[in-house]
Amino acid sequence: MSFSKSINIAGRQVVVKETAIDRLVGWINPQKALARLGSRALLEMHARYVGASKDRRATRSWLPGGADADGEILPDLETLRARSRDLLRNAPLAAGAVNTVVANVVGSGLKLQARPDREYLGLADQDADRWESSVEREWRLWSESANLDATRTLDFAAFQELAFRQTLENGDVFILLPKITRSGSPYSLCLQMVEGDRVCNPNFGIDKNNLAGGVEKDKHGAPIAYHILNQHPGSRKFIEYRWKRLPAFGSKTNLRSVLHLYRMLRPDQSRGVPYLAPVIEPLKQLDRYTEAEIMAAVVSGMFTVFVKSEMGGGLAGMGAAQSVQGVPVAASNDEYRLGNGSIIDLATGEDVTIANPGRPNTAFDPFIQAVLRQVGVALELPFEVLIKHYTASYSAARAAMLDAWKFFLGRRSWLSRSFCQPVYEAWLTEAVALGRIAAPGFFTDPLIRKAWLGTEWVGPSRGQIDELKEIKAARERIAAGVSTISEVTAEMTGGDWERKHAQRVKETTLRQAAGLENSLDYEGQKEPETRIEE
Repeated sequence: MSFSKSINIAGRQVVVKETAIDRLVGWINPQKALARLGSRALLEMHARYVGASKDRRATRSWLPGGADADGEILPDLETLRARSRDLLRNAPLAAGAVNTVVANVVGSGLKLQARPDREYLGLADQDADRWESSVEREWRLWSESANLDATRTLDFAAFQELAFRQTLENGDVFILLPKITRSGSPYSLCLQMVEGDRVCNPNFGIDKNNLAGGVEKDKHGAPIAYHILNQHPGSRKFIEYRWKRLPAFGSKTNLRSVLHLYRMLRPDQSRGVPYLAPVIEPLKQLDRYTEAEIMAAVVSGMFTVFVKSEMGGGLAGMGAAQSVQGVPVAASNDEYRLGNGSIIDLATGEDVTIANPGRPNTAFDPFIQAVLRQVGVALELPFEVLIKHYTASYSAARAAMLDAWKFFLGRRSWLSRSFCQPVYEAWLTEAVALGRIAAPGFFTDPLIRKAWLGTEWVGPSRGQIDELKEIKAARERIAAGVSTISEVTAEMTGGDWERKHAQRVKETTLRQAAGLENSLDYEGQKEPETRIEE
């Protein structure tokens, strides 16, 4: 048992915990006990972080909890999801931030480039090229068809976009890998997406040591099963709730049968957090502030007039002057309008006041920009990219794009590792088992299997602000040996250099055969002047 005691040192109150030994010493030798507490108070005051101080005025009431990852995330996750979805539906800034991330990370979809370990597998270059082309052809047969979707709605590119958007919007998403035989496709592997809300404890029970947030784990913390509700908890369909327990790994193949896509920020974290979680409050406040400013501007534009009257009647006496087919009709206050050059006599004691909110507010835009700079830092998006407004120099705009692309490429790498690669491994396993792809040793040696499963996932290019400068810099990097033509092609256009090279050889040969000048060779041409000011 311990007690807290406040000690004044140089006018500063320091809180020291008094242990049972301190109380015993105080009973035997009070002077010695005071010396012990004084020494510990000095240590408490000097040998610690100022940010952890509990006696300073600025941090005295700042007492956050110290729970584990699930203890801090799961109680608030339902509210965070609901507010995140509401912002994406109704707040332009929130929707724009998420759309920007999705468009740059996924875009039209990450494309497969099969890259087996040629050296370990002992493949000659020609044989490896033929194998890669065969695998990519078979992959397109499966991935470009809606048959891969359990709902027969999305192809693989659209599935990537929706899955990534769900991780940003809700924090996580679950992908099931069922086997469904369908006509027109030799493959039975399908993908089924489950929204994060449906994964929860059976009967909405409390979290336990081995079951939290619908994720069942073993003693090492590895997932072994997921508990999935038969419908969304907020669905308007009135059916009986039932939970299904799905193993995380297949019993025979040991491959993932359920993919849980989320970004882990702490050890032992069972569920993901929405992308907008750190900025939900400022984004909502900005949305409210924007609405208020728009309404104030509308009111100002309408030139509203108020009539003040000592008797409280206002212009009510004018209503009897109106008539329809000779029958007097009382007029409501809503029917009075200002007209061009109108003159209205006011009764005794009446006065006119014009509402002037002083809009548009000149401080509106600077304030919004100041807050959005902080929001952009939390979302890892530079201010210029967040609001899609480039007004600085070429160098500043390029620096903002490069900074943003560090974030985009990181998320793209995460998506390829967590989603694209596991799906490809499950698909290639079935393709080899069916005999459609030849991969000797695939099922006998894990190292050989790993060598056959090598890939690269290429996404859309980042684009160029000044294409001429970018191409010139890329040419210099290739000449210096710090980049390859394949890397530069993927970076600048998102394409495959080998296919582009083959097409370029074909075009050059045809043009030369026709006696035309090779328009693809720009060496020696004078570079046009750039219009972008530094």
